[in-house]
Amino acid sequence: MTFAYRFAALALAGGLAAPAIASADGKSLFMDNCSACHQADGKGVKGAFPALDGSPLVKGPPQVVITTVLNGRAGMPAFKDDLSDADLSAILTYVRGAWSNKAAAVKATDVATARASVQAAATARGLQAH
Repeated sequence: MTFAYRFAALALAGGLAAPAIASADGKSLFMDNCSACHQADGKGVKGAFPALDGSPLVKGPPQVVITTVLNGRAGMPAFKDDLSDADLSAILTYVRGAWSNKAAAVKATDVATARASVQAAATARGLQAH
C-alpha cells in the first residue's frame, strides 16, 4: 500500500484527527447566546434590549465592545465566565460585520488581553477591600 492510500485509509478509519477549526461560527454562537435579547436581525427590543445593528458601541473601538461583553452592562449578563476567547471573538466579529455594521474583526488575542485586564482590575479591587 502506498503512503497516500495508507493516509486515506487512516483518515477514513478515524485514525487522524480532523484539523482544528480556525474560528467558531459567530452567527451560530450569536443565535445561541445573544439573539433572545438583541434579536436575530440585531434590531433589539425597543425600551428593553438595545439594537446592535448600526450601534456606535458595536462599530466603535473593539476594546470597548469586548469589555462590555466580558463584564455585562445595564442588565446584560457578563460573559467572561461563560464563553471562551475564541467564541467571544467569533460573536463580536459576526456582530461587527453583520447587518449594516462594517467594523473590523475581533481577534481572540484581543479578547484574551481584555479578559486579563478585567481580571487584574477585579483582583486590585479585591485587594483594596482588605
